[in-house]
Amino acid sequence: MMASSYNAKEEDGHHSGSSTHGGTGAPKNKKPDNTAFKQQRLPAWQPILTAGTVLPAFFVIGLIFIPIGIGLYVTSNNIKEYEVDYTGVEPNSPCYDCANSFTWNSTTPCVCTVNFTLTQPFESNVYMYYGLSNFYQNHRRYVKSRDDSQLNGVQSSLTNPSKECKPYLTNPETKLPIAPCGAIANSLFNDTLELYYSQPDGNTSKVTLVKRGIAWYTDKNVKFRNPGNDKDNLTERFKGTAKPVNWLKPVYELDPSDPENNGFINEDFIVWMRTAALPTFRKLYRIIQKKPDSTPTLASGKYVLKITYNYPVRSFDGRKRMILSTISWMGGKNPFLGIAYITVGSICFFLGVVLLIIHQKYDTRSNSADIPN
Repeated sequence: MMASSYNAKEEDGHHSGSSTHGGTGAPKNKKPDNTAFKQQRLPAWQPILTAGTVLPAFFVIGLIFIPIGIGLYVTSNNIKEYEVDYTGVEPNSPCYDCANSFTWNSTTPCVCTVNFTLTQPFESNVYMYYGLSNFYQNHRRYVKSRDDSQLNGVQSSLTNPSKECKPYLTNPETKLPIAPCGAIANSLFNDTLELYYSQPDGNTSKVTLVKRGIAWYTDKNVKFRNPGNDKDNLTERFKGTAKPVNWLKPVYELDPSDPENNGFINEDFIVWMRTAALPTFRKLYRIIQKKPDSTPTLASGKYVLKITYNYPVRSFDGRKRMILSTISWMGGKNPFLGIAYITVGSICFFLGVVLLIIHQKYDTRSNSADIPN
């Protein structure tokens, strides 16, 4: 070991010799002050893990987690869900022709229908989602490609968007600023889904799909606003801007029939702008509200899904699907949380039993033995 150059006075933070007189050439002492805090001598609580404390903890965690996990798992399984894949990759798919012929440059929409059967009725409110696979909305450049000031209705950002929107900042032909700008808005999901019920008598009735109330309240009322004065025509308020490159119509024509659901405050647009964390995701498309009487919201039977195929996904090997689902107090169908609770609880309970057997079989120490400091 190296010898220390500190003497007794140095231990108290003082130097010997000339350094005590504050000479100009005295070396500065870098040793921390001799206090309980700086010398790490503060009192601390260190638990003593014994069989009497560890074993009950394992059993308590197991007995709490297992019932909770069973409850979550049963609740998740009680949620009804039905999924229809309409990508059109397979040659026998009804949407095969649309998937092969439609591109972003297509101006004529392609329509296809998919028949499916619900074997059990759906009660309460039914939520219709669209789902995409192999679509990476979490890519760093994609996530940043937006202008929140423009989406909030700031007039200066409408005509002079953020550079983060490049290369979807201005229209390459007219050089007008794009509204809304950025890659997220440019890739807006624009398939149109309609649902029809085939009645037993052979007639077909259209299922009412509610398009309001699908976006978060804070997004609808705080983060997204149309520019200009509410009294002005929406077309005039977006004058001097261009539509995104891949859009078929400008932002002020997303829902002309409903002024409270048009422009930047269109709820389909708002839902899409909240990016997903994983490449396989679903987003809320419509709500099928519960009927006032005891009739099921969606009766069991045959249904027809009519798709206006506007969103090509074959270029990135993606897939599209429509999901019908009910919800519970814990949200949508997701058995993972229940399985996780059951797994952790079972492991803790099993370890408690094993450690109890080991403790009873091999522990020969006296209960009155002194515990060394």
